[in-house]
Amino acid sequence: MNLDQLKGNWKQLKGNLKSEFGELTDDEVMQAEGDAENLSGIVQEKYGLTKEQAEEKIDAFMKKFS
Repeated sequence: MNLDQLKGNWKQLKGNLKSEFGELTDDEVMQAEGDAENLSGIVQEKYGLTKEQAEEKIDAFMKKFS
C-alpha cells in the first residue's frame, strides 16, 4: 500500500472511500485521516477481514481511484 499516495490524496479519496466501503461512517473515515494502518484496522474490524484481506481491498481501492 502506498502510504504517501494515500496521505497526499486523502481529501480527494475520502469521498470515494465512503462509496467503496459503504459500511464506514463519517467518523471512521475521519479517524483514519490518511493513515493506511489505521484505515486497514477499521476496514478489518468493520468487514470481519484478516489484516491481509483488508490491505488487499485498500490496495485495490487505491489502484481504482489513483
